[in-house]
Amino acid sequence: MSGGPYNYSYIFKYIIIGDMGVGKSCLLHQFTEKKFMADCPHTIGVEFGTRIVEVSGQKIKLQIWDTAGQERFRAVTRSYYRGAAGALMVYDITRRSTYNHLSSWLTDARNLTNPNTVIFLIGNKSDLEGQRDVTYQEAKQFADENGLLFMEASAKTGDNVEDVFIETAKKIYQNIQDGNVDLNAADTGVQLKNTTAPADRKQTQQQKQDGCNC
Repeated sequence: MSGGPYNYSYIFKYIIIGDMGVGKSCLLHQFTEKKFMADCPHTIGVEFGTRIVEVSGQKIKLQIWDTAGQERFRAVTRSYYRGAAGALMVYDITRRSTYNHLSSWLTDARNLTNPNTVIFLIGNKSDLEGQRDVTYQEAKQFADENGLLFMEASAKTGDNVEDVFIETAKKIYQNIQDGNVDLNAADTGVQLKNTTAPADRKQTQQQKQDGCNC
């Protein structure tokens, strides 16, 4: 991580959602560690990663919750949707079933996050062009129709991985600048680093109780 563990102005909470095996954990690992895990184990419940990025001259700490895709964990993972500033919704371009399930994931994201949560649709495994089962055009149309940001990426090669995380942060930061995010509200997924604010102390305490290593 760059800039030291405490050198940041904001904290943005992300969640990564989508079917099992689409590469959610691999995307997280590629972004935080800049490495590809060839034998990436399926997530049980949730996993967590952080990284500090820079947007418009501001250092921002991204707290990223990688959720399990199996149906049996949905009740558990749904609790992590609350207070997410960004939701990365992932499908596998080589498996149409993962694309067909996007409507269900999107419904959860819309119902369980706040109205200003930035949702980014990611078509992972773009390196497997020869096995493509979902066209770029149809996924782009789905994103446009639902007001989502969209990009194809590859957790294996790293192509566009940096961009999807950074572009999400840029959109969240723009929402802050436009006055669409209440920094005093607990469910926005955005925390201004200010140790003197009681609301921030309360949120930090809650995060520690939830097992967040802030």
